[in-house]
This record gives sequence, C-alpha cells and structure tokens, in this order.
Amino acid sequence: MTPVRVQDAAAVRIDEIYRYTRDRWGVTQADACIEGMFEAFEGIATGKTASRPVPAEFGVDGYVFRYKKHFVYWKKMGDGAVGIVTVLHERMHQIDRFLEDREP
Repeated sequence: MTPVRVQDAAAVRIDEIYRYTRDRWGVTQADACIEGMFEAFEGIATGKTASRPVPAEFGVDGYVFRYKKHFVYWKKMGDGAVGIVTVLHERMHQIDRFLEDREP
C-alpha cells in the first residue's frame, strides 16, 4: 500500500476544518468529515479518488481533487508516497493560499 504523508501546512488546515466543523455541527460530524477525508487520501493510490493536474498557473507539478467543499492538493513524493500538500476551502483564493502552504 502506498503511504500517505500529510505535510505540515495540510495538517494545520485539517485541524482548522475539524475545529470549525466540531464547533458548528458537533463532534460526530467533525469526526465523520475528517475520516472521510482520510479515506479519500487513501483512495489516491488505488484510483478510487479521481484527481486532475494542478492548474499551470500554480507553477507546480501536482494534483488536486475535490472533497465536499474543499480542494485537496497533493503530489507524488520521491519515494513513491502520496504527499498531501494542503486542503483549502472552496471559498479561499486557491493560488494565493496554495503558494502560502506549499513546502519545497
């Protein structure tokens, strides 16, 4: 099985999503949201989670898919692992936030 690594910026965003969802709709909903997100992460390697290349204007090689109201940006790591770069809400300015969050 291909390992999935959540990079630091993505971990911060996931924590924010969890707290927001918990505060707004409760722990059960927050747990379900994050568990579903991680199932989608695991689905990248098996092809269950369809992704498309990151738009050229971002200036990076990588992929993106939509999970509910969020866009998940990821890349293939040198060792074959899936690296989750960041998770951004659909209302965020995608290029600006992505550039803030990406790791070299």
